[in-house]
Amino acid sequence: MAIRRRSVLAGGAALWVGAPAILRAQTPAPAAAGTIHVSHGFAMHGEPKYKADSGPPDYLNPNAPKGGSVRLGARGTFDSLHPYIVKSVPAAGISQLWDTLCWNSRDEASTEYGLIAETIEWPEDRSWVAFTLRPQARWHDGSPITVEDVIFSLDILKSKGLPNYAFYYADVLKAEKVGDRKVKFTFRDNTNKELPLIIGQLPILPSKWWASRDFEKVSLEPALASGPYKVDSFDVGRSITYRRVPDWWAKDLWMNRGRSNFDVIRYEYYRDVTVQFEAFKAGDLDVRQENIARNWATAYDIPAVRDGRIQRAEIPHELPTGMQCFAFNTRRDYFKDKRVREAIATMFDFAWANKNLFYGMYKRNVSFFGNSELASSGLPTAAELKYLEPLRGKIPEEVFTKEYMLPETDGTGNVRELARKALALLKEAGWEVKDGKMTETKTGKKLAFEMLLNDASFERVVLPYKQNLERIGIDMTVRTVDTAQFKRREDEFDYDMMVEGFGQSLSPGNEQRDFWGSKAADTPGSRNSLGVKDAAIDSLVDTLIAAPDRESLIAVTRALDRVLLWSNFVVPNWHNNKVFVAYWNRFARPEKSARYAPFAFDTWWIDEAKDRALQRERK
Repeated sequence: MAIRRRSVLAGGAALWVGAPAILRAQTPAPAAAGTIHVSHGFAMHGEPKYKADSGPPDYLNPNAPKGGSVRLGARGTFDSLHPYIVKSVPAAGISQLWDTLCWNSRDEASTEYGLIAETIEWPEDRSWVAFTLRPQARWHDGSPITVEDVIFSLDILKSKGLPNYAFYYADVLKAEKVGDRKVKFTFRDNTNKELPLIIGQLPILPSKWWASRDFEKVSLEPALASGPYKVDSFDVGRSITYRRVPDWWAKDLWMNRGRSNFDVIRYEYYRDVTVQFEAFKAGDLDVRQENIARNWATAYDIPAVRDGRIQRAEIPHELPTGMQCFAFNTRRDYFKDKRVREAIATMFDFAWANKNLFYGMYKRNVSFFGNSELASSGLPTAAELKYLEPLRGKIPEEVFTKEYMLPETDGTGNVRELARKALALLKEAGWEVKDGKMTETKTGKKLAFEMLLNDASFERVVLPYKQNLERIGIDMTVRTVDTAQFKRREDEFDYDMMVEGFGQSLSPGNEQRDFWGSKAADTPGSRNSLGVKDAAIDSLVDTLIAAPDRESLIAVTRALDRVLLWSNFVVPNWHNNKVFVAYWNRFARPEKSARYAPFAFDTWWIDEAKDRALQRERK
């Protein structure tokens, strides 16, 4: 359900981003028709775990000391402090500057509590939601956050913001002021039961500040904000430093005691992930979330790890793994035939890569909703067929007759069986090898395409894949570009294939329109990088969004998963059920991790004794 941009696949900087909210299984007792609920929190199903103004969440230390500085790494560059528009390459961490109406609980299923909002009000049918703002909610200049700011935020983000906002809030018809501190959102209908939660995630922007500025213009002017940090200084493309706001208006709210503990957070930018890693080992960076299995297995055998100055943690998680993949741009003519896509996908030898490159640490992705009850498996159940049967003839027939399975090898690099299968698929699609090149029999065109990367560490994975494709006459060139160029080409759909990640929560909803919706396919900057334009998939997404209960949501999500998998839109990559984190031994963290945010860096703090000892050892 959470709004998100594309997943950071390597060298990422967003270390404290919490997990998306997760849907709970229990269903509340039915209320009388016309009942109006007023509460400090909202749960998709059931009741919120925490009472109003309760103690801090279980995974926070309310006595965590404030202070100290932390240095984090980011890869690439940035040209803007404005994270809400397509043209921007925003600075790492910038979105934390603006508070939202509500706060997502990290140890509950799909539950939010009022942040800027003091109370949440909704009818039994969830056809609207209203928020009463806290009287103490303030911008950094001391002026109040107003209902007008809330209405402005919805309107400007839908009309001029990133495309995912327009898709996410498509069913919100209007926002209106219904009291001095009360704003009401009216929905298109009452089929989308998630909309009260979705509105709660709205970042609130200052209408008075933007009144004299062009919202669609890339800007390096720090905007008026309301969150726990503000911009302290920056060097464009090189670094940015945030300083904690000591009188942040929300610092004493129950869900914030024990969070946002560092006085100063500085991001240093690196063009190359290897250089960034060396900077961490040298002590120039404090924390590293490791995304490269080879590094985790071999690169930490250094004195600082052996003597304990650097600590390593493997934190298990219960989060859906989503789908990391090599993504086909089906807008390209040669990728329109799913048999061609399947043939190309067949030639990726995961077993060899896992054995020789990943030290056996990964599992193959076989679902867009992996590591969760939403993932499809086996043949469709009766509950799934309820949604699939009306689409028979419009979706791949294999959905009904076969379990989705990827070809397997013995890891030796022998791909003869893969090649035979791929050649048969290509022949069926009208291609054959002529003079060593895969050629379309009708046109004589050669099958050649480019793999676009923004991380050189992926070259070691795709180059062996390139060699496998060459064995059947397909020419895949590999091009690695910088972050800014990659984002520009990504937003303009100017690529043949690229590494992509579709993150998921256990509560999929409106964001699926941005991932797979036909309208999103034609909207630059949308998340529909695959170019999916399929009425049957649109129908399944609409049904998913309108699911009346948990059981229906599970069934329709599994049905959607099957259709996406058998459409062969991607070459599935891999996942791990643990978060790998390395850090210099100057931190403390809560004893209990949040169930759905195992690595939440905003809950850590500086341990002064450890910090002093580390400084002595460094000398």
